[in-house]
Amino acid sequence: MDRVASGLYSLAIAAWVGGSWAIGYLAAPTLFAQLPENRSLAGQLAGEMFTWMAWVGIVCGAYVLLYLMFRRGLRAFTSAVFWLALVMLLLTLAGHFGIQPILAELKAQALPRDVMQSIVRDRFAAWHGVSSILYLVVSALGAALVLLQERGKA
Repeated sequence: MDRVASGLYSLAIAAWVGGSWAIGYLAAPTLFAQLPENRSLAGQLAGEMFTWMAWVGIVCGAYVLLYLMFRRGLRAFTSAVFWLALVMLLLTLAGHFGIQPILAELKAQALPRDVMQSIVRDRFAAWHGVSSILYLVVSALGAALVLLQERGKA
């Protein structure tokens, strides 16, 4: 049973970090590059992928934290891996439940126009920038998480 739990722990980190990198730095830019005449559609598709990736991050992050707490007990709180995963999870929650609803509301206010052709364009761009920075931080922390795992510091 411990082997299964340990394997799931490794898969959770791989899915969370790898998925974040694949969606954020490969899939989303590819959508915008391939659909330059329809940036609204590219944004809608990218947004859907980011939503799914947030849920993957929430599930995987929760599993990683629980695994570390059950495996190490109170010593989990002394682990850099634990704190990296916790910060990543908190930032993912902030992005998904805090910033994404703001972006959705701004898109709704812009209707029937595209948000980037509306009066709320600047506010949307500012919040989108905050969201992008948050995603970059989570991605960087994810790289650190993987590297610490590689060194056996779990």
